[in-house]
Amino acid sequence: MNIIAVTVLVILLNCGSFCICVPPQQLLVNMTVVRNATALGAFCLDGSLPAYHLHRGFGAGVRNWILQFEGGGWCNDLKSCLERANTRRGSTKYMNKLATFSGILSNNASLNPDFYNWNRVKLRYCDGASFGGDAMFKNGTSILYFRGQKIWEAIIQDLLPKGLGHARQALLSGCSAGGLSSFLHCDGLAKMLPNATVKCLSDAGFFLDEKDVSLKYTMRSFYAKLVTLQCFFPQHALKFITPPFFILNAAYDVFQFNHILVPPSADLLGQWKGCKNNTAQCNEKQIDTLQGFRQNMLLALRSFSKNFSQWGMFINSCFAHCQSESQETWLAVNSPRIHDVTIAKAVGDWYFNRNGTNEIDCPFPCDTTCHNLIPTALDDRRFLSSISESDLDGCEDCLARKHKDNKSGINQPMHGLMVVGFALFLDRITFRDCYVSLIS
Repeated sequence: MNIIAVTVLVILLNCGSFCICVPPQQLLVNMTVVRNATALGAFCLDGSLPAYHLHRGFGAGVRNWILQFEGGGWCNDLKSCLERANTRRGSTKYMNKLATFSGILSNNASLNPDFYNWNRVKLRYCDGASFGGDAMFKNGTSILYFRGQKIWEAIIQDLLPKGLGHARQALLSGCSAGGLSSFLHCDGLAKMLPNATVKCLSDAGFFLDEKDVSLKYTMRSFYAKLVTLQCFFPQHALKFITPPFFILNAAYDVFQFNHILVPPSADLLGQWKGCKNNTAQCNEKQIDTLQGFRQNMLLALRSFSKNFSQWGMFINSCFAHCQSESQETWLAVNSPRIHDVTIAKAVGDWYFNRNGTNEIDCPFPCDTTCHNLIPTALDDRRFLSSISESDLDGCEDCLARKHKDNKSGINQPMHGLMVVGFALFLDRITFRDCYVSLIS
């Protein structure tokens, strides 16, 4: 064995311990900072300028665009937002300047056959409220900018002269907190691009307004009693969205499992701990509760889909959260399927009006194709082999930074900020009234 071969072998054997090995097909895209954002008052939480990543389309896709909102949970009190402002979730100063484009953002025709040659954009998330606010907090020592709406507008204004203004087809997408952003800005993009076919996709962003296992509306009461940063329940927004919309969700979404169905405040004795860590440990009553949650999600979706012929959905029976950005779940040899249809095919068929687009899975545990974030009787993996940043957002971020907890599983409230006209709150106010405002 010659000296070169020995050297290469040593490097490969030790790569995992001292370097990062980038897969040969991984697409890394440079960050673009929106320099003109200041004129619009568009700032991240800490006052830094917003940013996005753009990979140009080519061939037949040169005038088509995907805009993908980055996910990453929320902050909802001064402490958590001040802390977030010093992380990549609240400042472009701390973000990686290269973003991995995979799944729906891939430029590989075999991995993303319908959208690989489109202009693909990832909008970086740094406002803490799903690109939904327009306010500022200042107390003499600290300043926080809640300018998600302005960030959205600044990025669009930056992209319009770069070709977005001449788009023929556009897809607005997002995962988790970014999935909620898709609900908030779907109509807005359609109005900005009147000559384009605009459709929208929410991945793991359909958060239910549901009772938890203690029969309390933990999420609703939290936002009802305490001043907050964002409108939260997309199910109340569906009737007001006019462009065609696709909902991609796991029926047993792990974020909702842990924070809507079984928040810590509803399980003080830890009776759900084993089930939440491994569904193989769920008893019959707990499985029935999970099935009830799935059924409520399907009922909420069906009540609207009956009236909208151009809507589509892919609701699989996985314990997952965000499935469009990861190649393993979007389109791969062993990616999730319903009736042998992958997520990529379902979304493509819906967008291009090729086939029926309402794919609804049978109840757990029938689906053996799932990539689960928590172990099940059929799958003992803790995480996917390759997951997107959004797969680990939200509560994990808060726990990692040790935010103060109020025993509800949600951060303490942000005093001084309020959602005015909160998403059909108490059935009195419409979603169109929902916005963020600073109050004294």
